[in-house]
Amino acid sequence: MYAERESRLTGAVVWTNSPAGTGARPVLPDGCMDLLWSEGRLLVAGPDTRPYVPGGPARSWAGIRFFPGTAPALLGVPAHELRDVRVELADLWPAARVRRLRDRVAAAPDPAGALEDIALERAAEAGAPDPVLRRLVECLDAGRPVSATAAELGFGERRLHRRCLTAFGYGPKTLARILRLRRALALARSGTPYAETAARAGYADQSHLAREVRELAGMPLGELLGGRG
Repeated sequence: MYAERESRLTGAVVWTNSPAGTGARPVLPDGCMDLLWSEGRLLVAGPDTRPYVPGGPARSWAGIRFFPGTAPALLGVPAHELRDVRVELADLWPAARVRRLRDRVAAAPDPAGALEDIALERAAEAGAPDPVLRRLVECLDAGRPVSATAAELGFGERRLHRRCLTAFGYGPKTLARILRLRRALALARSGTPYAETAARAGYADQSHLAREVRELAGMPLGELLGGRG
């Protein structure tokens, strides 16, 4: 069973997942990075450009999902170095520090809450997130073209691309596609017909939506939504 709540860290989400059965559902690209806890391990999920299917037997997880673009400043590593991978936190931070954090989460009655506390402490050390990155996400999530967004933020497209690689792990066009997919899935899951979903989310037509879902989610939209046509 999956459950989530809004974090005390602005824009973040605290979540837990205790899957039943053996069939793991794919984790879809969402523009975010996560700090994870499972079976005594602290890991970081980098930004995805394709669906990620957990391997091995089903297990319980806890995590905090950071607002798009904010995790690299907290973790001290550019997002593009973690694109499409899951890595041990000890590969990024000193081993002794990670051991202390691991012991702390293991002893906590609520591992997800312990992860949230760690993230809040790190955010206090790192300072306020870059407001330009939040504005960038807002513009692209509203369907603004990349060129218009770059102009509004006062960036050339090349400079914007470099900023996006560091903050999100990929360029602004890929980020815009992923945010558009999130909008479409939210509409489709609410019962909006697929043709209307495509139009409202910013796709050229329903066929365009279908192609993008297959490429970014790895399966047809109906299968992704559990068979709803």
